Amino acid sequence: MTEAAEPPDWMLRLAKATEEIDGRTFMRDPRTPTRAYRKAAVLMLFGESEEHGPDVLLLRRSDTLGSHPGQVAFPGGAQDETDDGPVGTALREAYEETGVLEAGVRPLATLPELYVPVSGFVVTPVLAYWEQPSPVAPVDPAETAAVARVPVAHLADPANRFRVRHPAGYVGAAFSAPGMLVWGFTAGLINGLIALGGWEQPWDATDVRDLELALRATQ
Repeated sequence: MTEAAEPPDWMLRLAKATEEIDGRTFMRDPRTPTRAYRKAAVLMLFGESEEHGPDVLLLRRSDTLGSHPGQVAFPGGAQDETDDGPVGTALREAYEETGVLEAGVRPLATLPELYVPVSGFVVTPVLAYWEQPSPVAPVDPAETAAVARVPVAHLADPANRFRVRHPAGYVGAAFSAPGMLVWGFTAGLINGLIALGGWEQPWDATDVRDLELALRATQ
């Protein structure tokens, strides 16, 4: 059996950059839980293609779900008692949602826990490299509407970056991708990863768009 090759330099640099961060890298105002919460994890899975370079796996949740319908997210979900910590949760959920095979994934780091008040979860992001990419697609259309490997260059492109204003007044980072609007918690994670990975380019942070209008523009 041959030994797996080391991840590329850009992936190792990204993993190294996560060693001394805290929640403020991804959330402007990290909070501590103020009520009972559940643990969860998400898989931030990076791969690479000859045509587009580094990419990251994202999914769009089904429009019929009762929680966060239609939102773009990293694969992930609530921790089960049988999971082997957050890495086990992230890998299991990624398989259940997108078909990612655990054997081809190399986890590199677990990032600081982040409390998401709107959902009542404390989420651990798991950073991983896709050594042997497997075919991916929505496993259950009732839960997942679409799955895509989105090039980092597309997300870092200033033309695809702006901010959105939620009807409740929240203003946060957003990214446009083919058929997707990335906003909220996931956009905060991507925002931090782009900076940590050295992919940041000057962009217009004063470009604030109404969330509902931005969502319609992707349909």
